[in-house]
Amino acid sequence: MNLHEKYMKRCLQLAANGLGSTYPNPMVGCVVVYDNQIIGEGWHYKAGLPHAEVNAITSVVNKDLLRDAVLYVSLEPCSHFGKTPPCADLIISSGIKQVVIGSTDPNPKVAGSGIKKLIAAGCDVVVGVLEEACDELNKRFFTYHQQHRPYIFLKWAQTQDGLIAPSEANRSEEKEPVWITNNNSRQRVHKMRAEEQSILVGTTTVLRDNPSLTTREWTGPSPVRVVLDRNLQIPKTASVFDGSTKTIVLTEQSHVNNETLYYETIDFSEGILNQICDVLYKHKIQSVIVEGGAETLQTFLDANCWDEAFVFTGNVKFGEGVTAPMISGSLISEEKIGNDTLQHFKPTRR
Repeated sequence: MNLHEKYMKRCLQLAANGLGSTYPNPMVGCVVVYDNQIIGEGWHYKAGLPHAEVNAITSVVNKDLLRDAVLYVSLEPCSHFGKTPPCADLIISSGIKQVVIGSTDPNPKVAGSGIKKLIAAGCDVVVGVLEEACDELNKRFFTYHQQHRPYIFLKWAQTQDGLIAPSEANRSEEKEPVWITNNNSRQRVHKMRAEEQSILVGTTTVLRDNPSLTTREWTGPSPVRVVLDRNLQIPKTASVFDGSTKTIVLTEQSHVNNETLYYETIDFSEGILNQICDVLYKHKIQSVIVEGGAETLQTFLDANCWDEAFVFTGNVKFGEGVTAPMISGSLISEEKIGNDTLQHFKPTRR
């Protein structure tokens, strides 16, 4: 590993601290190096707050060293005024003459203009160091801007005998949740919810389980709830309508929005996946966890409209019930969580 890669790896480590809190901005890490020593570092904490480059430069105690320092940043510095001033301007005004960049920003507001501004100001700019890793870190941001859709995660829990839910005859009259996985696996799911921007379920899942779809067992924000409800069958008393977080209902029926509840009309008789992606893109949502039910998940799988899937297999059997989705993809990893097994898949199309 050369020095450029060494310091870019540190940028990636710093950037990852922002997972789940920087939307709609990307995760970015930055270090300032003088005489092969890191003298400043920072990352982007949250949209509206200073960017990684600002935090890194500000953290340098002796600003006189900046003129002979190298700035490393995992994503191209911005060149436009948004909620904060352009980072490219700060780098230039700080006297930094060498800049090493991981990825070029796909946002049309930047898209190479930050690099051009730095070069025009006389900076020596290197682009593409650990580029693949930098792109992977911001896969949600890149997918949103390049494909105009959210990054799609599929997630479900299944039993040892391949079922995703028990039969109605085996459920309690109170319709309480029937847990397939252990507490540690459920905590992992809530961590995922805190990291992603939205979560989607179908009508049947809401009617059967009355889920809240919030983050309760992990620190972090709850995702935007997205509910498929073609004929508005879900009662207003359902937990997804408790107003605790933004909720989007995809339906064929017109309805009035309120502060936290948005109704979006789509045509359920046509292919709905592109319509779902269009609605989420409209709401500036960069990632979605499709969590159920089996029919909804299978629709995404059959259309090959997904980017990653997480399948939890619990140490229980139902005997009869709802069959789990059938997945065809590349197994990336498998791990044990107590008596549960978590498998991570990616599509074979890539």
